Amino acid sequence: MAIKNNNKMSKLSAVPYHVALIMDGNGRWAEKRGLPRNFGHKRGIDNVQKVIKSAKDRGVRILSLFAFSTENWSRPKEEIDFLFSSFKKYLSENKGDKDIRFNVMGSRRGLPEDLISGIDEAVEETKDNDKIILNIAFNYGGRDEIVFAAKRIAEDFKEGSLSLKSLDERFFQGYLYDPFIPDVDLLIRTSGEERISNFMLWRIAYAELYFTNVLWPDFTAGEFDKALDSFKMRERRFGKV
Repeated sequence: MAIKNNNKMSKLSAVPYHVALIMDGNGRWAEKRGLPRNFGHKRGIDNVQKVIKSAKDRGVRILSLFAFSTENWSRPKEEIDFLFSSFKKYLSENKGDKDIRFNVMGSRRGLPEDLISGIDEAVEETKDNDKIILNIAFNYGGRDEIVFAAKRIAEDFKEGSLSLKSLDERFFQGYLYDPFIPDVDLLIRTSGEERISNFMLWRIAYAELYFTNVLWPDFTAGEFDKALDSFKMRERRFGKV
């Protein structure tokens, strides 16, 4: 399903077409309560459903969630195993939602076979749903994605199927992970950190950025509305006057 982002047609947009979320603060949420980090992750996963509903109700068409980064492999094995099993369970329990089309963006290097199978099943079973695309970045890194694209371009050039004259920004995007996913309009990060953390580097070139001190498990529908209200006040010129 091709996606066209119409928000670029106007300086002020009422609703962002594509919202990306860096869901940060699960561990700190748990530590503040004297709980193991995995309790924070569980609470964070529970919160995902609330935010998806908020996004869907408000007309957001694509919601991208940063669930597991290529840098997260440095975490304790117990935590990684919990995140993997939780993600597989989440996909299994929610692939029957007729409003949501699942897309999983990222590398499959190192992922267990049962998780890969769960991803493929969820993507296949929801491919015709069109209310909202839930784009989950899992085992994902922005630089890794750009290198992935560069390698594919080099291979096509070596085989003679690509002319460098045809290589521009739009053409390059066609080599990224899931090129049908358009640029991000609004990037939200929770927990008070104000950095991008290697997330969707190509697609956030003109994204509006919104940072909040709220930890992800406490990020309510009301907090989501605050981010959308902030977006409404942004003047998006895309290099124009």
